[in-house]
Amino acid sequence: MAPAAARTRIAASADVSAEATLGNGTSIWHLAQVRESAVLGENCIVGRGAYIGTGVQMGDNCKVQNYALVYEPAVLGNGVFIGPAVVLTNDTYPRAITPDGSLKSADDWEPVGVVIDEGASIGARATCVAPVRIGEWATVAAGAVVVKDVLPFALVAGVPARRIGWVGKAGVPLTESEPGVWLCPSTGTRYIETEGVLALEEQ
Repeated sequence: MAPAAARTRIAASADVSAEATLGNGTSIWHLAQVRESAVLGENCIVGRGAYIGTGVQMGDNCKVQNYALVYEPAVLGNGVFIGPAVVLTNDTYPRAITPDGSLKSADDWEPVGVVIDEGASIGARATCVAPVRIGEWATVAAGAVVVKDVLPFALVAGVPARRIGWVGKAGVPLTESEPGVWLCPSTGTRYIETEGVLALEEQ
């Protein structure tokens, strides 16, 4: 007999739209808000006070920490980590009013999103300014401001964020064992750098 599916948990103080879709085992904690048409995969965690915008797409096993703001139309792959108070923006040229001074409505601007690929991590209080893509297994350091695409396995930091190294799937900074060959000190996994792009060594 197949094991029973894990139960979805929603704190009493959370605000989860009836039109949102939550995968098995997903937990929504106190004061978090999940808007209509958002789709969260299995075993996700949305921390206290976090915001998941309308139509946001999240894969399985994602963690969105306390008070993070994930604005639509963000797309998160499997296993993405969003640290506390991270902001994923969605307005390239933000204004509260139009040139004639009237309040802007939803019809007056076009949302653009942040895409975060599998396994990537965004550190506490970092801001990703849409439209940008964070490559798989990349790490954005705490407090960074990302204004351009981040390569897979890249470690970026600063304002604006720049690559300062490489990280492996374990999240640990890699060391260069020989030119173009990078080693994870935690797992021993080897990565190969070719023309500024890092990839797992083919077995």
